[in-house]
Amino acid sequence: MSTHLLLPRGIRNNNPGNIRLTSAKWRGQRAVQADTAFVEFESPLLGLRALMVLLLTYYRRYDLDTVQSIINRYAPPHENATDHYAESVSKQLGVRRRQKLDLTRPDTLAAFARAIVKHENGHENERGDWYAPELYAQAASLALGKDK
Repeated sequence: MSTHLLLPRGIRNNNPGNIRLTSAKWRGQRAVQADTAFVEFESPLLGLRALMVLLLTYYRRYDLDTVQSIINRYAPPHENATDHYAESVSKQLGVRRRQKLDLTRPDTLAAFARAIVKHENGHENERGDWYAPELYAQAASLALGKDK
């Protein structure tokens, strides 16, 4: 059996946030989508960027600025154990679930995405990271429009 198939679905799809496939077309989305439920991206960088763009949309368009409010929308209770998810992300960020966050700060955005990636895909190594901190930073810069 291929070791690729042993990886979590989000990692295999370069979609570590497990963004659902819809009619929306993402930057870096593969032209041919073999997965009928989740978006497949050309690279982990573009998958992380998409996750961060989605988080920024919740923050800017819907005024969601706490872990609890963002996770309630990102991982709704009809599909997930949302309270457990929010608690996991809050713990990783070192904040309270209803503490206001500023997702326009690259470090906060990257940390939030990293916590989601860990929750969605489990732990890759002893540090628990699938990707290097530099990749999260680069994705945050792209999502915030600071790196064209």
